Amino acid sequence: MKSAAKPAPEPVRIGGPRRIADLMPDIGAAAFRKFGFVQTSIVTRWTEIVGDHYAAITAPESIRFPVGKKAEGTLHLTVMSGHAPMIQHGLPDIMERVNRFFGYRAVAKVAMRQGSLQAPAPDRRPPPRNLKPLPVELGDSLRDIGDPELRAVLESLAQGLANSSGLPKIG
Repeated sequence: MKSAAKPAPEPVRIGGPRRIADLMPDIGAAAFRKFGFVQTSIVTRWTEIVGDHYAAITAPESIRFPVGKKAEGTLHLTVMSGHAPMIQHGLPDIMERVNRFFGYRAVAKVAMRQGSLQAPAPDRRPPPRNLKPLPVELGDSLRDIGDPELRAVLESLAQGLANSSGLPKIG
């Protein structure tokens, strides 16, 4: 009895085609490391890290660490001209926020350089879908709420629920 010959497994291609999206994080990471950023997200998430107020007038240039260390580095910031004295007083807050972002004492000093900053591009969001009118039974119950801010938030929530189709998506 002869057993059927098994087909040979297909050889694994080492230099096969790859998607550009797969290559970009490696290319970006190498470039950011060269210019002093150990983590690219400090640039992309600068507004989240320091807040809108500081992000509008500052931008991170690089983080330089002592030789052989990845802690207690110097954060180099570009500060919009004329705002350096104000930022000087906010440096402890900025250092605390950056260190909280990293999860350890990554930044011990901040060096500032005055310069011009490019305004971030505005978010291009698609227009909202056709809004359905607020259900009458919800509108009457919301009118009795005395606090205008709370009423506006609840109306917005009710409007979102009325316009949704199906279960909410968590993303």
